[in-house]
Amino acid sequence: MNHRSPINDPPGAAPGGYREVLRVAWPLIVSTGSFSVMMFIDRMFLAWHSLVSIQAALPAGIIAFTLICGFMALAAYASTFVAQYHGAGDPEGCARSTAQGCFIALACWPVLILLIPLGKWMLQISGHPPEVLGAELSYFTILMIGGGGTLLSSAVSSFFTGRGCTRTTMFANITGNACNIALDYVLIFGKLGAPAMGIKGAAWATVISGFISPLILTLLFFSRSTDAAFKTRRTFSYNHRLFWRIIRFGLPSGIHLALDIASFSVFVLLTGRMGPVALAASNIALSINMLAFMPFVGLGIGASVLVGRYQGARQPDYAEKAGWSALKLGIIYMLIIGATFVLFPEAYFSLFAGRSGTDIPFQEVLPIGKVLLVIMTAWGIMDAGNMIIGSALKGAGDTKFVMYYSVAIAWGVLVVGQMVLVLYLDSGIIISWIWTAFYIMVLATGFFWRFRSGSWRTIEVLERRTPLEPARPAGEAMLIAD
Repeated sequence: MNHRSPINDPPGAAPGGYREVLRVAWPLIVSTGSFSVMMFIDRMFLAWHSLVSIQAALPAGIIAFTLICGFMALAAYASTFVAQYHGAGDPEGCARSTAQGCFIALACWPVLILLIPLGKWMLQISGHPPEVLGAELSYFTILMIGGGGTLLSSAVSSFFTGRGCTRTTMFANITGNACNIALDYVLIFGKLGAPAMGIKGAAWATVISGFISPLILTLLFFSRSTDAAFKTRRTFSYNHRLFWRIIRFGLPSGIHLALDIASFSVFVLLTGRMGPVALAASNIALSINMLAFMPFVGLGIGASVLVGRYQGARQPDYAEKAGWSALKLGIIYMLIIGATFVLFPEAYFSLFAGRSGTDIPFQEVLPIGKVLLVIMTAWGIMDAGNMIIGSALKGAGDTKFVMYYSVAIAWGVLVVGQMVLVLYLDSGIIISWIWTAFYIMVLATGFFWRFRSGSWRTIEVLERRTPLEPARPAGEAMLIAD
């Protein structure tokens, strides 16, 4: 049996092992890590600007992401098809899949505009103070209008991430995130002759920079060398069967993510009923959590790519090994970053206070924040299972289970529990966070059991002309280096 991996790792790299996972995932970790840094600095600047800004940014941002993420996940599911076509040695299939993802993204963009009234209503019923609500509505509306950049980025990046060319997406994403940080500083505080726009400036910075990454990736997708290898220009047309096949498998993934994030949005919005200090402490802690959460996204995408690749090459044993390898790496990372949360909470929270003009009540927020960071460290270890194993299941095409199970647990455990605790028992922020940690533990347990059961091994995502032909040795798949 040929033990070479379909992404042409150096000799000695075990298929599905740590080295191969890191080869695919490290650029994605750096890329998502740069997004974490960008969001962290964005929230830090808003905290420097005013208490209202930091109170408004997270609820409005998460409502916007709730309404965008389902369409984003649907467009991004083209990456699973790219991965499996690449594993099966079909380069034009990779290009056709990416094209359908782009058409899905363009079709969904107008829907985001139509969803703005729904998002405004969700914010209006949250019970936040009028000054916070006004800032939330402005921030949310701008993000939704410019949400097409996020959709297009998810679609066109599928061509590169699905084939393991993750350094390309890393470069594009870091460039966009760096521009976001620069624009944040200029537009929030009114530098270089620009007006001081506060939270509106942060929103416009996000929207403008959101189109930089897809622009870079699109130019590379249609470049002469890429077209010569994949026929990207000739195959960039609507393909009815492939378009709807991506929707068939990707729609559960999109619904799952949208409802999962929506359930977490309920948790975030309910914290606004606990007073300004609890809201500020929770929002700052969740902003700090981005440093832990987003690398899990990178590892999850890496796991999804490798699982999809090996499934396309009909090597499910290596697919399973890749999933477990990615999970172990995620847990190690969380233990390290979690130790800094527990040992140095003042260092993290001090970044959000201490600037002239801010009204963050630091001495009141910090005691609550210390406890929240401990809870967050515990749930982060379990969240590694959710993000990484959940993504591995999606890469195998097991999207319906992920959708049904996630939605049931999110709304049956997290939402119902939070509403009882906050609205009826008047529990504080600490109890609310502990319940969220319990929900994450239950969710992780289900994903772990499903992946271990191996029921995903027999799922066929691709339409194969000869479905019973023996698997091509993975090393014979077409290899295109990034």
